[in-house]
Amino acid sequence: MGCILKGGGGLYARVVVGAVLLAAGAGSRMGGRPKSLLELGGVPLIRRQLIALSGAGVDEVVVVLGHHADAIEPVIQSFPVTLVRNPNPDDGLASSQRIGLAALSGKLDAVVIALADQPMLNAQDIVALIGAWKKRPEGASVVHPLVDGERGNPVVIGADVREQVLAGAANVGCRQWQAANPAAVAPFVTDNRRYRVDVDTPEDIARFERETGHALRWPAGLAA
Repeated sequence: MGCILKGGGGLYARVVVGAVLLAAGAGSRMGGRPKSLLELGGVPLIRRQLIALSGAGVDEVVVVLGHHADAIEPVIQSFPVTLVRNPNPDDGLASSQRIGLAALSGKLDAVVIALADQPMLNAQDIVALIGAWKKRPEGASVVHPLVDGERGNPVVIGADVREQVLAGAANVGCRQWQAANPAAVAPFVTDNRRYRVDVDTPEDIARFERETGHALRWPAGLAA
């Protein structure tokens, strides 16, 4: 994966971008099923996220698995990504973030922290978010989408934040770092609602279909 935000007369200066894709959850509100394997147009959501990250030119991707790892891994093993497992996924999102950040190799300028259950995100959305990070205000190290006053995902953090999170206590992830350093967090104000769409419950699936006209379906073997 070569970052398309590379220099040579392009819109932005060269940045080296990694990504951590979080897919370790139990899906307890989905009846204990992995949300990332929901299919849109026959394509699992986690594959859609990896296609979007690749299309955005992200240089390196780490996927963090936990619950349902054995079911998810075969779906994405053809992608050139690093797969890691959180042995204690019930410890919370911060534990998965830390495992993913630690598994990234090489010198990175920024890291996209993404969720595996956002159906509508595409490569252009991720490019726009990385562009907002590149143009962030002085002193900011984190950029997140802000849609109609509400935070969205993914989030982009600088290399300094990655280092500080990993050097912090075991329960410190990116959310905790942001809470402790609000002046270093900058919103990317946008009307793009794709940053706000994710699916956590069966009601979210039904609402998604009503609002978009697209259906999310469980693959064979996971349907209720």
